Amino acid sequence: MHIILFGAAGNVGSRVANEAISRGHTVTAIVRKTDQLITLPEGVVDQLGDAGDSALVAKLSEGQDLIISAIRPSEGSEHLLPLLTKSLLAGAAQSKKRLLIVGGAASLEIPGEKDQTVLTAPGFLPPSVLDIARACAEQHNICRENIETKWTYISPPPMLTPGVRTGHYRLGSEQLVVDQNGQSAISMEDFAVALIDEAEHPKHHQTRFTAAY
Repeated sequence: MHIILFGAAGNVGSRVANEAISRGHTVTAIVRKTDQLITLPEGVVDQLGDAGDSALVAKLSEGQDLIISAIRPSEGSEHLLPLLTKSLLAGAAQSKKRLLIVGGAASLEIPGEKDQTVLTAPGFLPPSVLDIARACAEQHNICRENIETKWTYISPPPMLTPGVRTGHYRLGSEQLVVDQNGQSAISMEDFAVALIDEAEHPKHHQTRFTAAY
């Protein structure tokens, strides 16, 4: 499979690239700045590009089988996420390519808490992450309203940290996947496994899923 990956220099994106390459896929990593090229995982095809240019997204995705977005704006630029998502959706619609979007946990419902999500539940999130959580919630709504693009939205659990690859995870849809202690977590490595599993065997069409232990 030929995959074009936006956000490949990030924590999640780099692990997605490594997972895809380890399975024999070809990954073209798109970054905005030349200094990001040296931070890309080994084995990718690197290329400069801007996810905010929908026409360029369409052009870059020619000859590709799949677009993956693991974009996460830096602190202070969270407002860009919905705009970049709209551009990626438009570009994917133009090129008629499938788009997998690494989103956020903000809009996931909390089990046992009626009508409460990760974002709306009082005190669930620390103030430091509220801006990106709000941006992710808006991002998810943008996807839900889109009917032109073959998109899939992948929500990580609230606890997404570097770790080890076990190859194990459990899937959910609109609610947090929690363990027996009420925790919802997964390593970035296993989150990448879940994402590439979906890339290889599509099961979620114009909908969201989540993965956790």
